[in-house]
Amino acid sequence: MDKQIFGEVDQYINQLLLPDDPLWSDIIKSIEEAGLPPISVSANQGKFLQILVFLTKPKKVLELGTLGGFSTIWMARALPEGGKLITLEFNPVCARVAQHNIDRAGLADKVEIRIGKAIELLPQLLEAQEGPFDMIFIDADKPPYAEYFDFAVKLSRPGTLIICDNVIRDGKVLDPASTDEMVQGVQRFNLALAQDKRVDATIIQTVGLKEHDGMAITVVR
Repeated sequence: MDKQIFGEVDQYINQLLLPDDPLWSDIIKSIEEAGLPPISVSANQGKFLQILVFLTKPKKVLELGTLGGFSTIWMARALPEGGKLITLEFNPVCARVAQHNIDRAGLADKVEIRIGKAIELLPQLLEAQEGPFDMIFIDADKPPYAEYFDFAVKLSRPGTLIICDNVIRDGKVLDPASTDEMVQGVQRFNLALAQDKRVDATIIQTVGLKEHDGMAITVVR
């Protein structure tokens, strides 16, 4: 099937079901103007994350990988009264752009950006007993995905929902000889997930404007 159809169907879904809100185009524009990579979730994926927040009604959400705040804002808009989202971002430029967008969305009281390497910030969250989180979204650098997930489970409770994005890589995970560190990272994560008895998990393939990829969806036992 021609991949062009994936994007066309995404646009069809967006026109049907996504709100006509200029905030989203402003956020994408801010990401482009700052020279950040165009790797935010699609609008339809953002809406999917928002629906998951509506379903789980989390008081605490943790996000790994803020970029310009696109997915952050989708989730934060669905938080219940008193809900809080902590998002971890390594790049100070990304954090600055995201903070501007979060402020513009009127969500500064619900979202806190922490700047630094996630692999260093996660143990701090654990040591400070800032969990358990009710929902965790992982969309950061891929090589340490397995380690991120391990910390995510430790920061969870039974029933916590953990979503990990970009775990199919346009089908490249099927290549055992891949030398791409991004592919290798998610291959290692997927194998670890299959053996992890702490969670129930599946992987859903995704197609659309972001072409062919997948999300791991897990629930902590």
